[in-house]
Amino acid sequence: MHLIPEIVGHHAELTAIRRDIHAHPEIGFEELRTSTLVADRLKSWGVDEVHSGIGKTGVVGIVRGRTSGPTVGLRADMDALPMQEQTGLAFASRIDGVFHGCGHDGHTAMLLGAARYLAATRNFPGTVVLIFQPAEEGLGGARAMIEDGLFSRFPCDEIYGLHNWPNAELGWVGATPGPAMAASSNFDIEITGRGAHGAMPEQSVDPVMVAVSLAQALQTIVSRNVPPLDAAVISITQIHAGTAYNVIPDTAVLRGTIRAFSEATMKLIAQRMRDLALAVATGFGASALVSVREVFRVLVNTPAQTAEACRIASDSVGAANVEANARPVTGSEDFSDMLAMAPGAYLWLGQGQGASLHNPGYCFNDELIPVGATIYARLAEQRLSALDAQARAA
Repeated sequence: MHLIPEIVGHHAELTAIRRDIHAHPEIGFEELRTSTLVADRLKSWGVDEVHSGIGKTGVVGIVRGRTSGPTVGLRADMDALPMQEQTGLAFASRIDGVFHGCGHDGHTAMLLGAARYLAATRNFPGTVVLIFQPAEEGLGGARAMIEDGLFSRFPCDEIYGLHNWPNAELGWVGATPGPAMAASSNFDIEITGRGAHGAMPEQSVDPVMVAVSLAQALQTIVSRNVPPLDAAVISITQIHAGTAYNVIPDTAVLRGTIRAFSEATMKLIAQRMRDLALAVATGFGASALVSVREVFRVLVNTPAQTAEACRIASDSVGAANVEANARPVTGSEDFSDMLAMAPGAYLWLGQGQGASLHNPGYCFNDELIPVGATIYARLAEQRLSALDAQARAA
Protein backbone atom coordinates (compact mmCIF):
# COMPACT_ATOMS: atom_id res chain seq x y z
CA MET A 1 0.00 0.00 0.00
CA HIS A 2 1.08 3.57 -0.71
CA LEU A 3 0.22 5.54 2.42
CA ILE A 4 1.10 9.11 3.39
CA PRO A 5 4.38 8.94 5.39
CA GLU A 6 3.41 11.78 7.74
CA ILE A 7 0.24 9.91 8.71
CA VAL A 8 2.05 6.59 9.10
CA GLY A 9 4.51 8.35 11.36
CA HIS A 10 1.71 9.14 13.81
CA HIS A 11 0.23 5.63 13.72
CA ALA A 12 1.20 4.77 17.30
CA GLU A 13 -0.28 7.98 18.68
CA LEU A 14 -3.49 7.57 16.68
CA THR A 15 -3.77 3.99 17.91
CA ALA A 16 -3.41 5.20 21.51
CA ILE A 17 -6.18 7.75 20.91
CA ARG A 18 -8.41 5.09 19.40
CA ARG A 19 -7.87 2.72 22.31
CA ASP A 20 -8.53 5.49 24.82
CA ILE A 21 -11.85 6.23 23.13
CA HIS A 22 -12.57 2.50 23.05
CA ALA A 23 -12.00 2.18 26.79
CA HIS A 24 -14.36 5.10 27.47
CA PRO A 25 -17.29 4.53 25.08
CA GLU A 26 -20.32 6.79 25.02
CA ILE A 27 -23.67 6.17 23.36
CA GLY A 28 -25.43 8.62 21.06
CA PHE A 29 -25.78 12.23 22.24
CA GLU A 30 -23.73 11.40 25.33
CA GLU A 31 -20.30 11.66 23.65
CA LEU A 32 -19.11 14.44 25.96
CA ARG A 33 -15.69 12.99 26.75
CA THR A 34 -15.12 11.91 23.16
CA SER A 35 -16.13 15.25 21.65
CA THR A 36 -13.93 17.11 24.14
CA LEU A 37 -10.99 14.87 23.23
CA VAL A 38 -11.61 15.48 19.52
CA ALA A 39 -11.92 19.25 19.93
CA ASP A 40 -8.80 19.47 22.08
CA ARG A 41 -6.73 17.48 19.58
CA LEU A 42 -7.93 19.56 16.63
CA LYS A 43 -7.02 22.78 18.44
CA SER A 44 -3.60 21.45 19.45
CA TRP A 45 -2.83 20.54 15.84
CA GLY A 46 -3.60 24.00 14.47
CA VAL A 47 -7.01 23.43 12.89
CA ASP A 48 -8.28 26.92 12.03
CA GLU A 49 -11.69 26.69 13.67
CA VAL A 50 -13.19 24.17 16.06
CA HIS A 51 -16.92 24.25 16.78
CA SER A 52 -18.42 22.03 19.48
CA GLY A 53 -22.00 21.26 20.46
CA ILE A 54 -23.36 20.99 16.91
CA GLY A 55 -26.19 18.47 16.97
CA LYS A 56 -25.77 18.31 20.77
CA THR A 57 -22.37 16.62 20.92
CA GLY A 58 -21.00 16.93 17.38
CA VAL A 59 -17.73 18.67 16.53
CA VAL A 60 -16.78 20.50 13.32
CA GLY A 61 -13.24 21.53 12.43
CA ILE A 62 -12.25 23.88 9.61
CA VAL A 63 -8.93 23.66 7.77
CA ARG A 64 -8.21 26.31 5.14
CA GLY A 65 -5.92 25.60 2.23
CA ARG A 66 -3.30 27.75 0.54
CA THR A 67 -5.93 29.71 -1.42
CA SER A 68 -9.66 30.26 -1.28
CA GLY A 69 -11.83 27.88 -3.25
CA PRO A 70 -14.34 25.03 -2.95
CA THR A 71 -15.23 23.09 0.19
CA VAL A 72 -15.15 19.34 0.83
CA GLY A 73 -16.56 17.68 3.94
CA LEU A 74 -15.13 14.57 5.62
CA ARG A 75 -17.29 12.79 8.18
CA ALA A 76 -16.63 10.26 10.95
CA ASP A 77 -19.06 8.94 13.58
CA MET A 78 -18.18 8.86 17.29
CA ASP A 79 -20.86 6.92 19.20
CA ALA A 80 -20.74 3.46 20.77
CA LEU A 81 -23.44 0.79 21.12
CA PRO A 82 -25.51 -0.16 24.19
CA MET A 83 -24.08 -3.67 24.38
CA GLN A 84 -21.60 -5.61 26.49
CA GLU A 85 -18.06 -6.15 25.21
CA GLN A 86 -16.67 -9.68 25.28
CA THR A 87 -13.22 -9.25 23.73
CA GLY A 88 -10.95 -9.53 26.76
CA LEU A 89 -8.76 -6.72 25.40
CA ALA A 90 -6.47 -4.85 27.77
CA PHE A 91 -8.18 -1.61 26.71
CA ALA A 92 -11.72 -3.04 26.75
CA SER A 93 -14.67 -0.87 27.66
CA ARG A 94 -14.67 0.36 31.24
CA ILE A 95 -18.36 1.21 31.00
CA ASP A 96 -20.72 -1.66 31.72
CA GLY A 97 -23.12 -2.28 28.85
CA VAL A 98 -21.50 0.20 26.45
CA PHE A 99 -19.09 -0.93 23.70
CA HIS A 100 -17.53 0.36 20.49
CA GLY A 101 -18.83 -2.67 18.64
CA CYS A 102 -19.00 -0.96 15.25
CA GLY A 103 -15.59 0.69 15.05
CA HIS A 104 -16.63 4.31 15.35
CA ASP A 105 -13.65 4.82 17.66
CA GLY A 106 -11.49 3.78 14.70
CA HIS A 107 -13.31 6.11 12.32
CA THR A 108 -12.74 9.00 14.73
CA ALA A 109 -9.02 8.18 14.92
CA MET A 110 -8.80 8.03 11.12
CA LEU A 111 -10.34 11.47 10.66
CA LEU A 112 -8.15 12.89 13.43
CA GLY A 113 -5.12 11.54 11.58
CA ALA A 114 -6.25 13.16 8.36
CA ALA A 115 -7.00 16.42 10.17
CA ARG A 116 -3.51 16.59 11.65
CA TYR A 117 -1.90 16.01 8.27
CA LEU A 118 -4.13 18.48 6.41
CA ALA A 119 -3.59 21.21 9.03
CA ALA A 120 0.18 20.71 8.81
CA THR A 121 0.49 20.62 5.00
CA ARG A 122 -2.44 22.61 3.58
CA ASN A 123 -1.56 21.33 0.11
CA PHE A 124 -4.94 22.15 -1.38
CA PRO A 125 -7.09 25.09 -2.42
CA GLY A 126 -10.31 25.85 -0.59
CA THR A 127 -11.53 24.43 2.71
CA VAL A 128 -11.90 21.07 4.42
CA VAL A 129 -14.80 20.65 6.83
CA LEU A 130 -14.07 17.92 9.38
CA ILE A 131 -17.36 16.51 10.71
CA PHE A 132 -17.29 14.38 13.86
CA GLN A 133 -20.87 13.16 14.17
CA PRO A 134 -22.67 11.87 17.26
CA ALA A 135 -25.45 9.32 17.49
CA GLU A 136 -25.19 7.41 14.23
CA GLU A 137 -26.62 4.22 15.72
CA GLY A 138 -30.29 4.91 15.01
CA LEU A 139 -30.66 8.08 17.08
CA GLY A 140 -30.52 10.64 14.26
CA GLY A 141 -27.16 12.30 14.83
CA ALA A 142 -26.77 13.38 11.21
CA ARG A 143 -30.22 14.98 11.20
CA ALA A 144 -29.47 16.69 14.50
CA MET A 145 -26.32 18.26 13.05
CA ILE A 146 -28.15 19.29 9.88
CA GLU A 147 -31.01 20.82 11.88
CA ASP A 148 -28.41 22.66 13.94
CA GLY A 149 -27.16 24.37 10.79
CA LEU A 150 -24.30 22.10 9.71
CA PHE A 151 -24.61 22.83 6.01
CA SER A 152 -25.90 26.38 6.31
CA ARG A 153 -22.93 27.30 8.52
CA PHE A 154 -20.40 25.09 6.74
CA PRO A 155 -21.64 24.49 3.17
CA CYS A 156 -19.92 21.66 1.33
CA ASP A 157 -19.56 21.17 -2.40
CA GLU A 158 -18.97 17.45 -1.80
CA ILE A 159 -18.91 15.17 1.23
CA TYR A 160 -17.30 11.79 1.94
CA GLY A 161 -17.48 9.14 4.64
CA LEU A 162 -16.21 5.64 5.23
CA HIS A 163 -16.75 2.56 7.39
CA ASN A 164 -14.59 -0.39 8.35
CA TRP A 165 -15.74 -3.71 6.89
CA PRO A 166 -14.91 -6.96 8.72
CA ASN A 167 -14.13 -10.11 6.76
CA ALA A 168 -12.92 -8.18 3.76
CA GLU A 169 -9.16 -8.21 3.29
CA LEU A 170 -7.17 -5.39 4.85
CA GLY A 171 -6.66 -2.86 2.07
CA TRP A 172 -9.85 -3.70 0.17
CA VAL A 173 -12.04 -0.71 -0.66
CA GLY A 174 -15.62 -1.08 -1.85
CA ALA A 175 -18.24 1.38 -3.04
CA THR A 176 -21.59 1.23 -4.81
CA PRO A 177 -22.70 4.02 -7.15
CA GLY A 178 -26.35 4.90 -6.59
CA PRO A 179 -28.34 3.20 -3.80
CA ALA A 180 -25.69 1.56 -1.64
CA MET A 181 -27.28 1.01 1.78
CA ALA A 182 -30.91 0.39 2.62
CA ALA A 183 -33.49 2.64 4.14
CA SER A 184 -34.61 1.45 7.55
CA SER A 185 -37.83 1.79 9.52
CA ASN A 186 -38.80 0.31 12.87
CA PHE A 187 -42.31 -0.99 13.47
CA ASP A 188 -44.54 -1.77 16.43
CA ILE A 189 -47.84 -3.62 16.09
CA GLU A 190 -49.99 -3.72 19.20
CA ILE A 191 -52.80 -6.29 19.05
CA THR A 192 -55.70 -5.98 21.47
CA GLY A 193 -57.99 -8.92 22.13
CA ARG A 194 -59.78 -10.11 25.28
CA GLY A 195 -58.02 -12.00 28.03
CA ALA A 196 -59.34 -15.10 29.77
CA HIS A 197 -58.35 -18.15 31.79
CA GLY A 198 -55.97 -20.37 29.86
CA ALA A 199 -58.29 -23.31 30.48
CA MET A 200 -61.27 -21.47 28.95
CA PRO A 201 -59.98 -20.09 25.63
CA GLU A 202 -63.49 -19.86 24.19
CA GLN A 203 -64.05 -16.87 26.46
CA SER A 204 -61.10 -15.00 24.97
CA VAL A 205 -60.11 -13.19 21.81
CA ASP A 206 -56.58 -14.52 21.91
CA PRO A 207 -54.04 -11.87 20.80
CA VAL A 208 -51.26 -14.45 20.79
CA MET A 209 -52.96 -16.36 17.97
CA VAL A 210 -53.45 -13.09 16.12
CA ALA A 211 -49.76 -12.27 16.55
CA VAL A 212 -48.64 -15.69 15.31
CA SER A 213 -50.92 -15.52 12.28
CA LEU A 214 -49.91 -11.96 11.49
CA ALA A 215 -46.21 -12.79 11.81
CA GLN A 216 -46.61 -15.40 9.08
CA ALA A 217 -48.76 -13.14 6.91
CA LEU A 218 -46.24 -10.30 7.04
CA GLN A 219 -43.62 -12.49 5.39
CA THR A 220 -45.76 -12.65 2.24
CA ILE A 221 -45.27 -8.92 1.61
CA VAL A 222 -41.74 -9.33 0.26
CA SER A 223 -42.54 -12.50 -1.67
CA ARG A 224 -45.90 -11.42 -3.09
CA ASN A 225 -46.14 -7.60 -3.07
CA VAL A 226 -42.61 -6.31 -3.63
CA PRO A 227 -41.32 -6.75 -7.23
CA PRO A 228 -38.83 -9.63 -7.28
CA LEU A 229 -35.94 -7.45 -8.45
CA ASP A 230 -36.46 -4.92 -5.63
CA ALA A 231 -34.61 -6.17 -2.56
CA ALA A 232 -36.44 -5.80 0.75
CA VAL A 233 -36.41 -7.28 4.24
CA ILE A 234 -39.05 -7.55 6.96
CA SER A 235 -37.64 -8.96 10.20
CA ILE A 236 -39.82 -9.49 13.25
CA THR A 237 -37.33 -9.27 16.10
CA GLN A 238 -39.61 -9.16 19.15
CA ILE A 239 -42.88 -10.79 20.25
CA HIS A 240 -44.21 -9.88 23.69
CA ALA A 241 -47.39 -11.24 25.30
CA GLY A 242 -48.58 -12.51 28.64
CA THR A 243 -47.14 -12.90 32.13
CA ALA A 244 -48.49 -16.26 33.36
CA TYR A 245 -48.80 -19.87 32.20
CA ASN A 246 -52.56 -20.03 32.68
CA VAL A 247 -53.66 -16.56 31.54
CA ILE A 248 -54.51 -15.59 27.98
CA PRO A 249 -53.46 -11.92 27.85
CA ASP A 250 -55.37 -8.93 26.56
CA THR A 251 -52.55 -7.74 24.30
CA ALA A 252 -49.60 -8.90 22.24
CA VAL A 253 -46.92 -6.82 20.54
CA LEU A 254 -44.79 -7.46 17.45
CA ARG A 255 -41.71 -5.34 16.79
CA GLY A 256 -39.05 -5.35 14.10
CA THR A 257 -37.32 -3.66 11.21
CA ILE A 258 -38.00 -2.99 7.52
CA ARG A 259 -35.23 -2.50 4.93
CA ALA A 260 -35.41 -1.58 1.24
CA PHE A 261 -33.52 0.39 -1.40
CA SER A 262 -36.26 2.78 -2.51
CA GLU A 263 -38.67 5.06 -0.72
CA ALA A 264 -41.51 3.67 -2.85
CA THR A 265 -40.84 0.13 -1.63
CA MET A 266 -40.66 1.32 1.97
CA LYS A 267 -44.06 3.01 1.60
CA LEU A 268 -45.52 -0.08 -0.06
CA ILE A 269 -44.34 -2.33 2.78
CA ALA A 270 -45.65 0.00 5.47
CA GLN A 271 -49.08 0.19 3.85
CA ARG A 272 -49.32 -3.57 3.33
CA MET A 273 -48.38 -4.10 6.99
CA ARG A 274 -51.25 -1.85 8.05
CA ASP A 275 -53.66 -3.59 5.69
CA LEU A 276 -52.71 -7.09 6.85
CA ALA A 277 -52.70 -6.17 10.54
CA LEU A 278 -56.22 -4.76 10.26
CA ALA A 279 -57.53 -7.69 8.23
CA VAL A 280 -55.98 -10.45 10.34
CA ALA A 281 -56.95 -8.84 13.63
CA THR A 282 -60.52 -8.20 12.44
CA GLY A 283 -60.81 -11.81 11.33
CA PHE A 284 -60.13 -12.93 14.89
CA GLY A 285 -62.35 -10.28 16.45
CA ALA A 286 -59.36 -8.28 17.71
CA SER A 287 -57.90 -4.89 16.79
CA ALA A 288 -54.40 -3.84 15.77
CA LEU A 289 -52.52 -0.56 15.96
CA VAL A 290 -49.51 -0.23 13.63
CA SER A 291 -46.69 2.30 14.03
CA VAL A 292 -43.94 2.52 11.39
CA ARG A 293 -41.15 5.03 12.01
CA GLU A 294 -38.40 5.96 9.57
CA VAL A 295 -34.90 5.68 11.04
CA PHE A 296 -32.66 5.98 7.96
CA ARG A 297 -33.29 6.95 4.38
CA VAL A 298 -31.64 5.13 1.47
CA LEU A 299 -27.94 5.97 1.24
CA VAL A 300 -27.35 7.07 -2.35
CA ASN A 301 -23.79 7.56 -3.58
CA THR A 302 -23.47 10.08 -6.37
CA PRO A 303 -22.03 8.10 -9.31
CA ALA A 304 -19.46 10.66 -10.45
CA GLN A 305 -18.14 11.30 -6.94
CA THR A 306 -18.11 7.56 -6.21
CA ALA A 307 -15.97 6.89 -9.28
CA GLU A 308 -13.57 9.64 -8.24
CA ALA A 309 -13.42 8.35 -4.66
CA CYS A 310 -12.56 4.87 -5.90
CA ARG A 311 -9.88 6.26 -8.20
CA ILE A 312 -8.37 8.23 -5.32
CA ALA A 313 -8.54 5.22 -2.99
CA SER A 314 -6.63 3.19 -5.57
CA ASP A 315 -3.70 5.58 -5.12
CA SER A 316 -3.42 4.23 -1.57
CA VAL A 317 -4.35 0.55 -1.82
CA GLY A 318 -3.85 -0.24 -5.51
CA ALA A 319 -6.45 -0.46 -8.25
CA ALA A 320 -6.70 -4.24 -7.91
CA ASN A 321 -7.97 -3.84 -4.34
CA VAL A 322 -10.77 -1.39 -5.19
CA GLU A 323 -14.23 -2.71 -6.03
CA ALA A 324 -16.01 0.22 -7.64
CA ASN A 325 -19.32 -1.62 -8.16
CA ALA A 326 -19.67 -3.53 -4.91
CA ARG A 327 -23.01 -5.10 -4.07
CA PRO A 328 -25.35 -2.91 -2.00
CA VAL A 329 -25.91 -3.97 1.60
CA THR A 330 -29.12 -4.05 3.62
CA GLY A 331 -27.47 -2.36 6.57
CA SER A 332 -28.31 1.30 7.02
CA GLU A 333 -26.35 4.50 7.68
CA ASP A 334 -27.44 8.00 8.60
CA PHE A 335 -24.68 9.48 6.44
CA SER A 336 -27.52 9.09 3.94
CA ASP A 337 -28.97 12.33 5.33
CA MET A 338 -25.74 14.19 4.60
CA LEU A 339 -25.52 12.76 1.08
CA ALA A 340 -29.04 14.11 0.53
CA MET A 341 -27.58 17.59 1.16
CA ALA A 342 -24.42 17.37 -0.98
CA PRO A 343 -23.00 15.01 -3.62
CA GLY A 344 -20.42 12.54 -2.42
CA ALA A 345 -19.71 8.93 -1.57
CA TYR A 346 -19.47 6.43 1.26
CA LEU A 347 -16.69 3.83 1.14
CA TRP A 348 -16.24 0.49 2.90
CA LEU A 349 -12.70 -0.38 4.02
CA GLY A 350 -11.75 -4.00 4.56
CA GLN A 351 -10.13 -4.67 7.93
CA GLY A 352 -9.40 -8.39 7.74
CA GLN A 353 -10.99 -11.44 9.29
CA GLY A 354 -12.80 -11.30 12.60
CA ALA A 355 -16.12 -10.94 14.35
CA SER A 356 -18.82 -8.99 12.54
CA LEU A 357 -20.04 -5.51 13.34
CA HIS A 358 -22.36 -5.32 16.38
CA ASN A 359 -20.96 -8.60 17.71
CA PRO A 360 -19.75 -8.62 21.36
CA GLY A 361 -16.43 -10.06 20.16
CA TYR A 362 -15.84 -7.44 17.45
CA CYS A 363 -12.33 -5.91 17.36
CA PHE A 364 -11.37 -2.93 15.24
CA ASN A 365 -8.08 -3.51 13.39
CA ASP A 366 -5.70 -0.67 14.25
CA GLU A 367 -3.72 -1.38 11.08
CA LEU A 368 -6.61 0.26 9.24
CA ILE A 369 -6.10 3.67 10.88
CA PRO A 370 -3.38 5.02 8.53
CA VAL A 371 -5.20 3.53 5.54
CA GLY A 372 -8.44 5.34 6.33
CA ALA A 373 -6.64 8.55 7.32
CA THR A 374 -4.68 8.53 4.07
CA ILE A 375 -7.83 8.01 2.00
CA TYR A 376 -9.61 10.82 3.86
CA ALA A 377 -6.67 13.17 3.29
CA ARG A 378 -6.26 12.35 -0.39
CA LEU A 379 -9.99 12.71 -0.98
CA ALA A 380 -9.78 16.24 0.41
CA GLU A 381 -6.64 17.21 -1.49
CA GLN A 382 -7.56 15.76 -4.85
CA ARG A 383 -11.24 16.63 -4.92
CA LEU A 384 -10.56 20.22 -3.84
CA SER A 385 -7.92 20.56 -6.54
CA ALA A 386 -10.27 19.14 -9.18
CA LEU A 387 -13.20 21.32 -8.12
CA ASP A 388 -10.99 24.39 -8.07
CA ALA A 389 -9.69 23.63 -11.56
CA GLN A 390 -13.24 23.16 -12.84
CA ALA A 391 -14.29 26.49 -11.35
CA ARG A 392 -11.35 28.30 -12.91
CA ALA A 393 -12.01 26.75 -16.31
CA ALA A 394 -15.70 27.68 -16.27
